[in-house]
Parts: sequence; structure tokens; C-alpha cells
Amino acid sequence: MNLADFDRLLESHRLVLASSSPRRVRLLKDAGYQFRQIIPNLDEDKVFHDDPYRLAVVLAEQKLNAVLDLLEKEDMALAADTIVLLKGEILGKPRSPEEAVDMLSRLSGNMHTVCTAVALSNGNGNMVSGYELTRVFFNELKPEQVQEYVASGEPFDKAGAYGIQASGGFLVDRIEGNLDNVVGLPMTLLGNLAGRLINEKG
Repeated sequence: MNLADFDRLLESHRLVLASSSPRRVRLLKDAGYQFRQIIPNLDEDKVFHDDPYRLAVVLAEQKLNAVLDLLEKEDMALAADTIVLLKGEILGKPRSPEEAVDMLSRLSGNMHTVCTAVALSNGNGNMVSGYELTRVFFNELKPEQVQEYVASGEPFDKAGAYGIQASGGFLVDRIEGNLDNVVGLPMTLLGNLAGRLINEKG
């Protein structure tokens, strides 16, 4: 991955993560970035779009918009949204153990697409956004495996009811694309968006 443009922006900006996701916090920390976190006040259930990939982008952009009034001129804000798409249907975060079991049972033995959208904005209000796709192939799961995983509590704050980077790794046979996109923050895309933001600044 090439984050040179992102690093270049951070020479003159302070990074703000507009997200409640502990996975995005961890990815940024693991990459060595310092930042402050602001959790956006946004009801995601009220945001709609016919195109699921565009929906992810709109959600990322609206998360950014929700924190813009809290930013200073030297800040650069980053927001993201991840959706799981199975046979044309979006699988969100499960609201109950039964819903988590249902999602994982449907994912079992199938391929689904993970789309993570990223939006990046500087203190002057310039915003760029985009998305990345990764194909994820699930193993055939036994009912007791699903039940045990759901009982761990891990599925409940995750789109599609699983986390590939944690104990849910056993669910996945293979992926086609970048792992960090599945975790929730595609670094290659972030670097590309930073380059676009620099160009838009002129």
C-alpha cells in the first residue's frame, strides 16, 4: 500500500476518526497514526439508496458531515462504512442472537461481497470518497459452530454478524481482495483518496 499522500496531508493536518468502530481504531493505531476520535450522531437506519455500494459511500459521507461542525481548520476527518452483500441483499448488524444465527447460516458455504466506503475531508470542507470491494468465501459451517460463535457475543456490532480479524477467522475459507477492507478500513483506498484531496486543493 502507498500512504505517502496520506502522510503528506498529516504534515499539516491533525487526523480525526469519525467512527465508533474499534476495528478502525486498531487499524490506524497499528499503522502508527495518532488521532482523536469523534463518534458521529447519525441514525444509519434512515439513510437509503437503491445501489448498495453507493449507500455505503453516502453513509460514510454523512458520518463525516455529522462531525464537520466539531472540526478545526487544521483537522482532517476520516469516516468509513462497511456493508456485507449476499446475493444482492445487504446484511447489517444483527439485532438478536436469532438474527445472527440466521445470517451466519446463510453465509455458510457461500461467497459474499464486503464493500467498505471511505470519506475524507479537510478543514476547508473539501471532501473525497470512494469504495473498495472484497469477495469473501465462507466455509461450510456446522450448526453447533454457528451457535458457539454467536454465544461468544462477537457478531453483534458487525455487519454480516462476523469479524474476520478476531475469533471469526475460522468462518472464512479464503478472500479475493484486501483483508483490511473486510476489517473495515481499506488502506490502499485511503491513500488514493488522500491523493485526490491534495489535487482538489490545487
